[in-house]
Amino acid sequence: MGKAGKKPIIGVLGGIGSGKSTVAAEFVKLGCKVIDADKIAHELLEKKSVKKKIVSLFGLTVLDTKGIINRKKLAGVVFTDANKLSLLNRIIHPLVLARAEMLIKQYERQNQVKAIVLDMPLLAEVGWTRRCDKLIFVDCKQKLRAERAKKKDFDKNQLKIRENFQISLDNKVSLADNTVENNSDFSALVRQVADIFSVIMYNG
Repeated sequence: MGKAGKKPIIGVLGGIGSGKSTVAAEFVKLGCKVIDADKIAHELLEKKSVKKKIVSLFGLTVLDTKGIINRKKLAGVVFTDANKLSLLNRIIHPLVLARAEMLIKQYERQNQVKAIVLDMPLLAEVGWTRRCDKLIFVDCKQKLRAERAKKKDFDKNQLKIRENFQISLDNKVSLADNTVENNSDFSALVRQVADIFSVIMYNG
């Protein structure tokens, strides 16, 4: 059950729009705590020190009319240029990872928490797969992922551009201990997550 008798850390891998957060939410129902890297990153963008660094690198065009960082504008700037994306990641990633480490320590001390789930879009890219005891890949057809991404307000082209900056899905599948199929109905996904969780908790 995890390393050195600690709570298992479960990493969730998958493409954009595959349903990683849906899977993470099911783990919450089973008594886990989720560390949501996107949520942490969004909170960080509101910090004055972070905002200052981002504006000095990318200019005032990334701000909205209220002077707040507009995530869509920022994405438009960095996802067209690998160097700019790298600069942004250098600001954001260390802060996200530090916050995640803090939350891991906090959840480790909470008896009611059965396991800790990392919902981190760039889990493999930042080398955090080694921080996990188990890795789960959420498998979802390209067509479905594109439909879900569209609901999140980015088109097929943006999906492709963003995924070009990530480790290939084939590599992510090969890293995983388990795969959750997210191509059919929700109840099937719930069953798969429950089965995987029970194996992790009782077989280690």
